[in-house]
Amino acid sequence: MALPQTVRVKLSSEAAGAITLTPVVVQELPIRELVEHLLGITGKDFSRIREILLRGTAVSGASRFRWAGWEADAPSLQELLATFPDPDPSVAFAPERCVRAILRGPRQALEISREAASQKRLFQRQTFWGVLMSVVAAGPMAYREYSYRARADRFTREFGAAEAEQVRAARGSIGFSTLRDQVGILVFTQADLHVPR
Repeated sequence: MALPQTVRVKLSSEAAGAITLTPVVVQELPIRELVEHLLGITGKDFSRIREILLRGTAVSGASRFRWAGWEADAPSLQELLATFPDPDPSVAFAPERCVRAILRGPRQALEISREAASQKRLFQRQTFWGVLMSVVAAGPMAYREYSYRARADRFTREFGAAEAEQVRAARGSIGFSTLRDQVGILVFTQADLHVPR
């Protein structure tokens, strides 16, 4: 069956917690949007996406999607998948376009948005984000993948001890006290960096 323009989808919450009744929302979702959610789960795995469309159910994040499943026409589905980006290791890291950094250590990770880390405190000359980007851009960067969920190319940068300390020392310029404290106590050895394409 050819791909429909829209799919009638029932959305419900899969959030963990006590037993609760959550409302089910029914909406007409463009097929491209539904497939984009599936790409975040499977990557560009044609057979898995086709199988999920036939099954009629998927969980993405805290949301469960349900629809009347159908067997997707292979050429139509391949044509749609071709419109989504592919991983491209030749893409260079662009610090000016980076929107998210995740500092990772052996025990935990801390997600930092460009918006939150770019705000200056009073009398600060540099932002935390500016220091972080200058440190990561000064060393070897590894391309990891294209993240369909984040709609961005993902890069990883390993830190030496001196580099991690340089980033940590810049935390005083962070305007949000909670984030400032988290950067101060987090032991991190690398950063995952997201650059939208």
